[in-house]
Amino acid sequence: MSDHHDKKRFLNLPKYTGGSKAFREFIAENLRYPETALEAKVEGSVIVEYDINDNGAVSNPRVLKGLGYGCDEEAIRMVHLLHFEKVKNRGVRVKMTSKTRINFRLPKVSINYTVSYTNEPDKPDIRPEKKDSNPDKYEYTISF
Repeated sequence: MSDHHDKKRFLNLPKYTGGSKAFREFIAENLRYPETALEAKVEGSVIVEYDINDNGAVSNPRVLKGLGYGCDEEAIRMVHLLHFEKVKNRGVRVKMTSKTRINFRLPKVSINYTVSYTNEPDKPDIRPEKKDSNPDKYEYTISF
């Protein structure tokens, strides 16, 4: 038997455009870390199972392994955003089930710093007029 005949036996299944690398990039770009999970410093993975039809549409996502703190809901939201390539199977309707692990990792570095402006006697006051004598204070948080 040639390879041509072997290929006819198998059904074409929906694939993610760009493969697993594009899939991971899509998740990384669109994932929103839930505020409650950030506050509780929750990290981990949520495993979601879902169906994909022959048009590439995702349906019926369900959490197999949850994390809580809003992560399960965010994982479901992410799966709903996915879209796979359409497939043709000579009139045969296809529905496949797939599983995806969505990882929640806290940002690694956080830097806090304070900038204060005080008026020096021999220099003009660059601050807007203030009634109180406290220096202005600005706080920034930068996360990587």
